[in-house]
Amino acid sequence: MKRLAGKIALVTGGGSGIGLGVAKAFLGEGARVAIAGRTESRLREAAKSLASDSLMTHAADLADPDAVRSLIKTVTDRLGPIDILVNNAGLNIKERTFRELTPDSWQLLLRANLDSAFYCTHEVLPAMLKRKDGLIINVSSIAGKRAGPLGGAAYAASKFGMSALGICLAAEEKDSGIRVSNIYPGEVDTPILEVRPQAVSAEHRHRILKPEDVAAAVLFVATLPPHVSIPELVIKPTWQVYV
Repeated sequence: MKRLAGKIALVTGGGSGIGLGVAKAFLGEGARVAIAGRTESRLREAAKSLASDSLMTHAADLADPDAVRSLIKTVTDRLGPIDILVNNAGLNIKERTFRELTPDSWQLLLRANLDSAFYCTHEVLPAMLKRKDGLIINVSSIAGKRAGPLGGAAYAASKFGMSALGICLAAEEKDSGIRVSNIYPGEVDTPILEVRPQAVSAEHRHRILKPEDVAAAVLFVATLPPHVSIPELVIKPTWQVYV
């Protein structure tokens, strides 16, 4: 029997990279999956590559609480109550040093990386509490535990905030049947590399994590029995320093 048979999952940022990898892994284990993101065309391409009758897409600005409310209602109406939420949506910018940051770019990263996770969690939690069952997985970043110039101050601040959100919620709801896990990937070969201040070489891309590596970690957490919780999980390329 497939390990996620009968489960409904929502994966944000599901049009590419880690989110697309998670959707593929979940579908392979029998889940019905909704992928959400800002770009309709990217979601269509993702759906074409996944080619599954158990998949739905929904384009939404996840930094808009009204759009998130509509997203959760649409997914619930079409697929059923959401059992697993994967908060994976996020972005970074090229102009990421503190000297380059502006109030607008600061707010852009906080909204995309932190507010979106809060809004999605806020919308799915009541139904999970009613059922006394639910899993929320936050795909944060090593930058959410070890701030540094590579990700930049605003990106790190947003990911630290996401990490705190998950840790606090897990502690508050430990007796409610709700599990919350933060996953902290190191460098991953995803489209976010396209906005690095310096171009990333093919050799470097070859050495870092692939989306399916992180998806395997998410799947591991998602397929554990309800009495088991992984509060935090760090996954990185072998060569990458973690101190």
